[in-house]
Amino acid sequence: MGIGMQIVYLGFPGAAELEAEAGAQLVRLARFGALVSSCHLAIEALRPDRASPHYDVRLDLITPTRELKPIAHCADDNAEAAIRGAFDLAEQELEAIAARARTH
Repeated sequence: MGIGMQIVYLGFPGAAELEAEAGAQLVRLARFGALVSSCHLAIEALRPDRASPHYDVRLDLITPTRELKPIAHCADDNAEAAIRGAFDLAEQELEAIAARARTH
């Protein structure tokens, strides 16, 4: 069974392209399935009334023991770039956790 994901859009209706990007990024975390059972992704348009909104992306990882592991926020004028940034940080965090577990 893979890692589940819930996505919420704040300040805008969302887009299929963003869901596709989030799904592609989630695949990167599949190798950490023993550490993560699901995640919550929030994509917020901070300036939705402007021609070029700014996006804040928050990613929270949920462990198999239901512990919440929040990842630092990522912001960008491009929502897809902010999503990639959040998953980059999550991958780094999970790699560090896995490395610590191997040394103990």
